[in-house]
Formats: sequence, C-alpha cells, structure tokens
Amino acid sequence: QVQLVESGGRLVQAGGSLRLSCADSGRTFSAYAMGWFRQAPGKEREFVAAIRWSGNTSYADSVKGRFTISRDNAKNTVYLQMNNLKPEDTAVYYCNARRSYSSYPVLGVGSWGQGTQVTVSS
Repeated sequence: QVQLVESGGRLVQAGGSLRLSCADSGRTFSAYAMGWFRQAPGKEREFVAAIRWSGNTSYADSVKGRFTISRDNAKNTVYLQMNNLKPEDTAVYYCNARRSYSSYPVLGVGSWGQGTQVTVSS
C-alpha cells in the first residue's frame, strides 16, 4: 500500500528555488509512476510533472525549463526541484502515485499525499 508524505513547502521570494520531497512508506515504490499536482486557491487541481519508474519524465508547459522531477528508488522518495519561482506557482503541491505512467495528467487516479504549501511572494 502506498502512503505518501510531502515536505519542503514554505514561503519564498519570486526568482527563488525550493525542493519538495515526497516519501513513500509503502514497500513497492519502484513499481509506481510518481507525479506532482498543485492546487491554487479557487482553482482546480492541475498536473505539474510525472516520472516513470525507469526515469522518463513529463511536465506541464507552465513549468517546463524551471521544474525538475526526480526519484530515488532506494530512498522511496520523489523530488520536485523548483527554480525561478513565480507568484503564480503559489499553491498546495500534492504528490501522487499510480501504476500507470501513461494515465498522467489525468486526475482521480492513484494515491495522494496530504499536500505541502508553497507560497511565492512578489
């Protein structure tokens, strides 16, 4: 069973960087595709990035070139490195785990963490 815990969110100035982490306490982490979504106040949850168990990645257009998703299967952890942050990146960021990488960016699939708040000030 997948149990996800995000960390690393905080207040940061525009142009700054953050690295989010998502730890999976389950025992089959390497078998899952992992992804990050975000939800800003008053908006729907949206896809940010995903990574296949083998390392293939995909990104939303809004974060391409600024965000990097990676995973460490030995540590059961997925990361989201966020550079050149903008105020519009402010949101709660959620980690997601699912069997099918090809199902990203569809919502409503897999397991979710509780979220971590990222706030970017201008």
